[in-house]
Amino acid sequence: MTATAGKTVRRAEPIALVLAWLALPALVYYVWICQTYHHGQLVLPSPGMLHQLPRPTLKSMVVIIGWVGYQAILQVLLPGRRALGLPLPDGGRLEYRLNGLLSLLVTIVLLTVLLIGTNTPAWVVGNLGPLLSTTNIVALGVTVFLLLRGRHEPGDSPGPIRRFWYGSELNPRIGRFDLKLFFEARPGLVGWVAIDVCLAARQQQEHVLSASMILVCAFQLAYVLDYFVHEEAVLSTYDIRHEKFGWMLCWGDLVWVPFLYTVQARYLADHDPGLGASALTAITVLNAAGYVVFRRSNLQKHTFRNNPQTPVWGEAPHFITTANGSLLLVSGWWRLARHINYLGDIAMSAAWCLLCGFDSPLPYLYIAYFVVLLVHRERRDNRICQAKYGADWTEYRARVPYRIIPGVY
Repeated sequence: MTATAGKTVRRAEPIALVLAWLALPALVYYVWICQTYHHGQLVLPSPGMLHQLPRPTLKSMVVIIGWVGYQAILQVLLPGRRALGLPLPDGGRLEYRLNGLLSLLVTIVLLTVLLIGTNTPAWVVGNLGPLLSTTNIVALGVTVFLLLRGRHEPGDSPGPIRRFWYGSELNPRIGRFDLKLFFEARPGLVGWVAIDVCLAARQQQEHVLSASMILVCAFQLAYVLDYFVHEEAVLSTYDIRHEKFGWMLCWGDLVWVPFLYTVQARYLADHDPGLGASALTAITVLNAAGYVVFRRSNLQKHTFRNNPQTPVWGEAPHFITTANGSLLLVSGWWRLARHINYLGDIAMSAAWCLLCGFDSPLPYLYIAYFVVLLVHRERRDNRICQAKYGADWTEYRARVPYRIIPGVY
């Protein structure tokens, strides 16, 4: 890329970020409107939808702030083992308190009590719109707080728009409370489970609890449980190691995850596709296969990063030692594709969508987004690694030629 072209790209990026800042929330609102006003069917966007946008309420504000505060209290007060993150650029290692699984279990107990003794499910489902708008406001508030902290670090994104989007700090903390890990793991992920549970309870109250609803809630709960069972492995992920904490991660964690990842359960609450036993079995097998690929590959890489001498599939691991000392694993799952874990993610997301049948394409927006996201992330990672490792990355690509799907892509 020439210097002139590079300057053009840098000048255009803030405009693209502003457009994305407008478009992503608009997409979540569009999905909510389709579900609320159009029986779960896709419709052409129109100016009239502006009048259907939900407004935050005092009660929704109390609930969302209370929810975030409740999860923060669990993070601080519940016992948990301590773990060190991977070395930072300065050689230091941050300490983390890992009690996510206990926090999730305590929250599930609380949800069970609320389901039995109150009308919480009906209220949550009936107020998803105000809750969505309130969560957008909270995400914006957290991002502005991070921006005003003004703690710029080496490599900080130039310009206020880039700092707003990407963040200024890699590991913003209040005392020992790590903001990035908290928001990535707690309010949104646990909120995803909570909304699923409320939607299933609402379906049981108004219709009949369907097999598709049971499975989609079970699959997604298992996914979140798995995240917290292997919480330490999160410390070696790209988001924690390299992404700074700005609006992109904050909004994605608080809004995108709980309000878009529940699209299948929201659709199924009023639409039972009536899938037969054979279809349900095949979908369950697909989800299980995706989970095996996703979890085993991620654990294999996490183990290798912590102890490169650990055998891989019963033999000594093969890897490339780069000029800067980093190791690139080319054994086990990671000799099949450079992001084989993404294949597992895609298979699981396909299973969740297929549980909704084919009467509406709306639930399939999730896998469409997910494929675009993962392909974009893989290509961005490829560019970054090529610049970082140079000839070593070229050798790695030659030894592991496929990006996500072995033999295909």
